[in-house]
Amino acid sequence: MNDLSKDHHLTISAEGEALRLAGEFTVWTLPQLPESAASARHIDLSGLTRFDTAAAWYLAQRRASGAVLAGMTPGQDKLLESVIAASPGPDTATAADPFWHRLLEGIGQRVTRALIFLREIAEYLGRFLAALARAIRHPADFRLTSFVHHCQETGLRAVPIVALMSFLIGVVLAFQGAVQLQQFGAEVFVVDLIAISILRELGILLTAIIVAGRTASALTASIGSMKMREEIDAMRTLGMDPDMVLILPRVLALVVTLPILGLIADVAGLVGGGLMTWYELGISPAMFRYRLITETDVDHVIVGMLKAPVFAVVIGIIGCHAGMKVGKDAESLGAQTSTAVVNAIFAVIVLDALFSIFFAEVGL
Repeated sequence: MNDLSKDHHLTISAEGEALRLAGEFTVWTLPQLPESAASARHIDLSGLTRFDTAAAWYLAQRRASGAVLAGMTPGQDKLLESVIAASPGPDTATAADPFWHRLLEGIGQRVTRALIFLREIAEYLGRFLAALARAIRHPADFRLTSFVHHCQETGLRAVPIVALMSFLIGVVLAFQGAVQLQQFGAEVFVVDLIAISILRELGILLTAIIVAGRTASALTASIGSMKMREEIDAMRTLGMDPDMVLILPRVLALVVTLPILGLIADVAGLVGGGLMTWYELGISPAMFRYRLITETDVDHVIVGMLKAPVFAVVIGIIGCHAGMKVGKDAESLGAQTSTAVVNAIFAVIVLDALFSIFFAEVGL
């Protein structure tokens, strides 16, 4: 820089608070200004022969601090104004939005995301129904081996945990019901409590929740890992329909196996409740069976079983949808798996509440 500045000349004259500059005032001569120039209140620029943006930036700062600039040509003044206009200004603090504004904005965003999610679920439901119709018209296109495999994974392997859970729920219902009803001498109604609770609500509901946590995550993980390895894109390249190969066998397997699991849960729950009433209240298995057959309407079983296929379709669709939404990284796979489990369980509980209201209104 010093070698380049040898051909540049700047004459500086200082008198008190007045400063006069003559010659070339550029980035090369700017370091020649003495420290006293910072306190000058009047700067005469009439003797300048050359002027660049570095000098203009310096003069802009001096003018902002209160110094008077005199003797500038129109071209120099225009350059100074351009530099001032292009200089970054101080950040202006924006006023914070009111609390109600932020609250409504957050609610609106969540409602929008929920509507988008429902639209996508409806799309995947339509894709499943279209694939099912195609399989009915062309049975040779249906993947029977894949269907049997998923029936084993989602149904047969879930029998132990479903039976154990329902058995323990029956035990708890019988014990808690016995404690409460003994106060009124109505111990025999424990049988009705167990039968209606398990056959109508708890048997299929808790089974669906277990399947939602177990199967929705498995569907998301299996399809998501294929999505990460670009196997689904390869299927499309080979002319294979992912809906027929991936979605239809998995969802259909759930539709077949979830009602069976619900029946197993009902039987296990009744057995657990019967054993606890025998132990706690002395109601024999024969008496329990007689009370169950004579006082329990078959409508309770029908209500419970009607829910099973709907729960199965919703769980399967949510799991497949989440698997198809997985990106290219493992973090996306984990996030979508957790989301699928939460959404599936939430959907099952909401549907069960809607079913309860509907059956109450129609008197079933």
